[in-house]
Amino acid sequence: MQGNIVEGEKKKVLELATFFIGDALCGIDILNIQEINRNMESTWVPQAPDYVIGVLNLRGRIVTVVDLGKKLGLSPIQKNKDSRNIIIDSKDEHIGFMVDRISDVMLAESDKIEPAPANIGGLQGSFFKGVFKTETSLIGVLDIEEVLKDK
Repeated sequence: MQGNIVEGEKKKVLELATFFIGDALCGIDILNIQEINRNMESTWVPQAPDYVIGVLNLRGRIVTVVDLGKKLGLSPIQKNKDSRNIIIDSKDEHIGFMVDRISDVMLAESDKIEPAPANIGGLQGSFFKGVFKTETSLIGVLDIEEVLKDK
């Protein structure tokens, strides 16, 4: 045994970038995030689903911007000084998740993430890989691929 780590028992720790959608606190593995930026002017896309705000050009890459509130079945995100785009890379495509506001980066041991209940604060549990409990809050760990599936 070396230090505090027993050989073969090294725990995986996730860094979760957390953010709010309304009052719901959610998190994404920080390794999936390309960048977080302020709202940028997007171009409306005809015949796109209602949760697609539009597309924007981010340094030569086209990014589809999704209203995460609408996509998850909550109230639409209100663009204001606190709202942000979380740019992720999914299957070689850049997607922007519009959120109400950014919170902290939290460290979560993977064995402390519990299965998501069917409903998390009004959100469908199927959009989440699990939940992480802190002393003061419950963080829904977003399943990016599930969120991006077409309904």
